[in-house]
Amino acid sequence: MATNPFDPENSSGGRPAGAPIIIGLLVMVACLVGFSLYLYLELQDLHAQLEPSIEMVQVHEEKLAQLEGSVNRTSREVSTSVEKVQGLVNTAEKQLTAKATQVEQRVLGRTDKLSKEIEATKAQQQARFNEVGGTIQQLQSTTEQTGTKLGSLTGKVDTVEDEVTKTKQELDQAIADLKSVRGDLGVQSGLIATNGSEVAALRELGGRNYFEFDIRKAKQASRVGPITIRLRKADAKRNRFNIDLWADDNRIEKKNKTLLEPVQFYVTGSRQPYELVVNEIDKDRIVGYLATPKVQAPRRAGSASGGE
Repeated sequence: MATNPFDPENSSGGRPAGAPIIIGLLVMVACLVGFSLYLYLELQDLHAQLEPSIEMVQVHEEKLAQLEGSVNRTSREVSTSVEKVQGLVNTAEKQLTAKATQVEQRVLGRTDKLSKEIEATKAQQQARFNEVGGTIQQLQSTTEQTGTKLGSLTGKVDTVEDEVTKTKQELDQAIADLKSVRGDLGVQSGLIATNGSEVAALRELGGRNYFEFDIRKAKQASRVGPITIRLRKADAKRNRFNIDLWADDNRIEKKNKTLLEPVQFYVTGSRQPYELVVNEIDKDRIVGYLATPKVQAPRRAGSASGGE
């Protein structure tokens, strides 16, 4: 019959035979429980120590995410601004190029037109010079023939020679008048502009200051450059006008002036006269320009002020 080791009667000294094993197992379980408890406490302590660091990392991650979003928005805004600026620059360059081309074409057109008019004037003057020269030669030949035929009639010959001399002087004066335009004071004038485009072309030459005007009949005078003008009468049928102008606080009256006639007057400190040209006359309205010298040279004493 088999012996039961757990039978108290079969154990030595009355102790069960399996008691040491059970005790060992209990000790091991207790150790495991203790070690597990130790590990749990250590983990709790470690978690408590790491929790601020974890929170700081989370805060930094949130700040980095916000900073990244801000950088992305700023980058997009900068890109958009750069594109807008580049578009504005391109548009400005195109506009400047087009404007420069228009100005260049306008100046070249005006200069070419003015050159053609000057050449035509020179040709007309040359033709008149040739005509006048032939007339003088014919008069000289007639004088010589008359002197030969009259012989002893010295008195008549002298008379004829005086007439020839007078005629020659008149012809010389006519030649001098053909060389330039003269104003109402008899002073040589510059080129005369008949419209606004020609005034702009003269302004490009840079010889004088030009002030354009469009004046209607009114009680109050109109300011034109350094002077003041009041229209008193404008006769469109006869192309005549009357004006009052003020320069250096002096009133100058100009009557029965005609279209494209240089109206001249002097101001203090200027040797050259100011010139006013009307190139369009309507009812109670005149259009034209005022030309003033750029360099003010002293005028000789005794010169007229320009009133008429």
